[in-house]
Amino acid sequence: MLCAIICMEIYRIKLPGPPTEIGEEKPENQNHAIVFTRGEALQTIDMNQDNYYEEAFKMRNVLEEFRNRHSGRQKPTILGIREHIFTGSVSSLAWFMSNQETSFVTIGQRILANPLRVQFHYGHPDIFDRIFHITRGGLSKASKVINLSEDIFAGFNSTLRQGFITHHEYIQLGKGRDVGMNQISLFEAKVANGNGEQSLSRDVYRLGRRFDFYRMLSFYFTTVGFYFSSMITVLTVYVFLYGRLYMALSGVEKEILQSPNIHHSKALEEALATQSVVQLGLLLVLPMVMEIGLEKGFRTALDDFIIMQLQLASVFFTFQLGTKAHYYGRTLLHGGSKYRSTGRGFVVFHAKFAENYRMYSRSHFVKGLEILLLLIVYEVYGESYCMSHHYLFITISMWFLATSWLFAPFWFNPSGFDWQKTVDDWSDWKCWMGNRGGIGISADKSWESWWDEENEHMKHSNISGKILEIIVAFRFFMYQYGIVYHMDITHHHKELQVFGLSWVVLIIVLIVLKLVSMVRRRFGTNFQLMFRILKALLLLGFFAVMTLLFVLCGLTISDLFAAIIAFMPSGWAIILIAQACRVCLKGAKLWDSVKELSRAYDYVMGLIIFLPTAILSWFPFVSEFQTRLLFNQAFSRGLQISMILAGKKVTCQCD
Repeated sequence: MLCAIICMEIYRIKLPGPPTEIGEEKPENQNHAIVFTRGEALQTIDMNQDNYYEEAFKMRNVLEEFRNRHSGRQKPTILGIREHIFTGSVSSLAWFMSNQETSFVTIGQRILANPLRVQFHYGHPDIFDRIFHITRGGLSKASKVINLSEDIFAGFNSTLRQGFITHHEYIQLGKGRDVGMNQISLFEAKVANGNGEQSLSRDVYRLGRRFDFYRMLSFYFTTVGFYFSSMITVLTVYVFLYGRLYMALSGVEKEILQSPNIHHSKALEEALATQSVVQLGLLLVLPMVMEIGLEKGFRTALDDFIIMQLQLASVFFTFQLGTKAHYYGRTLLHGGSKYRSTGRGFVVFHAKFAENYRMYSRSHFVKGLEILLLLIVYEVYGESYCMSHHYLFITISMWFLATSWLFAPFWFNPSGFDWQKTVDDWSDWKCWMGNRGGIGISADKSWESWWDEENEHMKHSNISGKILEIIVAFRFFMYQYGIVYHMDITHHHKELQVFGLSWVVLIIVLIVLKLVSMVRRRFGTNFQLMFRILKALLLLGFFAVMTLLFVLCGLTISDLFAAIIAFMPSGWAIILIAQACRVCLKGAKLWDSVKELSRAYDYVMGLIIFLPTAILSWFPFVSEFQTRLLFNQAFSRGLQISMILAGKKVTCQCD
């Protein structure tokens, strides 16, 4: 009895806080397990890591590093170890990630450790000085949300307490990286969220204050600065395009061109054209090429680089740029980062269109369509680059950015252009869009549940974040005001009443959507036929009112298309502003109208994005070419066999 009591004092650990929400899972497990360990050194190994038999014989040599003073300095507190990525042969995406990770855990870590002295712990199988860390707060910080990227905080903790971190490449452990597009994007989103929380944390502030100037710069550009630069790169594209659009639609550009006192700077235009190549991200692959060249020879590195470009590596890395910028910026603005499970499966599978839409709608598709619309509108109304090759050279990187964000998930999707899967994906997406949400219905079953989950971060945002969100949303009204006047729809009348008439369309749309919402709640579940008939009547009435309005105002068909271009962005701005003012709109009973308006936009956006995929799926050679280009021979053969042995089509039930 006495022995049992002693064991319960000794071995039972009482953790602080509520028992259900203490912190992130992995650091909690580490901090809880460290008290059951023995010895002076402790190695951290993740679930997706492996070991090799021959590498185990080197462990004695590695542990001896704790006794040595490196570069005449103190003894190390963390021994950094390189990783061998063994998942590179599955697909082209796995190969890209394998090469990227290999360069990061070798030449990257080597330089971070010496001479930059800003290496930390990045989830590697590093070996910790157990006595040093157990007396200084443990291996990881486990505060929920803040310490989402728990690994690097162990390095922060060690460095802040005068620890010393080294890197050793004579020993390595295996590591499995993500092999599918969606898995990689989830991982990148989690890391971007974690870097956003790092930027707001006290640890980064204290490190920046205590480092000398050069070490501080090294620390910035190798941690949060990389994600901040990615966000600034994307914002620069927006500023450039919106600035050009304002000049074109306001008439400033025309005045500049007609002024004899203003001359064009050809040197500036050529410089802008040259830097567009840099924006493609080609310089970011330089460490990768250098590492492959050092290990396998520079001819092999050049061959691999060419093959990667033929397999659209630039499209992939440009797409991931959008992932980093979106989730890092959202975390800075609103907070609320969360752990995203990637699964780390070794199987590459076909992702349905609805799944891709849920994952990339707000982070890539909306932004890609916005940039594409900006480029098209400026090309139509802009005059400075009319019949000039400079426009193409300056904006080629932006066209590449927009198309990559819109179509990369489908190009890197196995069987993404198989006709039968495309048909099934469309049926599944329509069911997902039409299903009702509610308590207990997950986001992958209903659009309404997904929409509520997607706007969850606005509930926890502070007032400054919401105000900034509203201010940024006002950029969409530039289309409406500028195009209405620039297209001569007003017939040279500049009164505000004419501009006010353009809002009549939006008001009518909101009224129709409010009626659709009321009809859906009343007849949508039990009277499907009645609901569809009433919805059709409401749509016909809407088009009749719109036609009458345009006839009375003396507008033409071209004016109609211009009005659509002008009003669509304004409606999206209303949605963004409404999401920031959710509490007020719920009190005014207008939230259902906003939800229906957002559903209508998602319908249109999904159709626009799905149409090119459906057209390419008509041609069988496109699917064959995609499979051979993206996957190795064994996987391609297995994919073809699985298509032959595919079972009957699975139908879904729509509400």
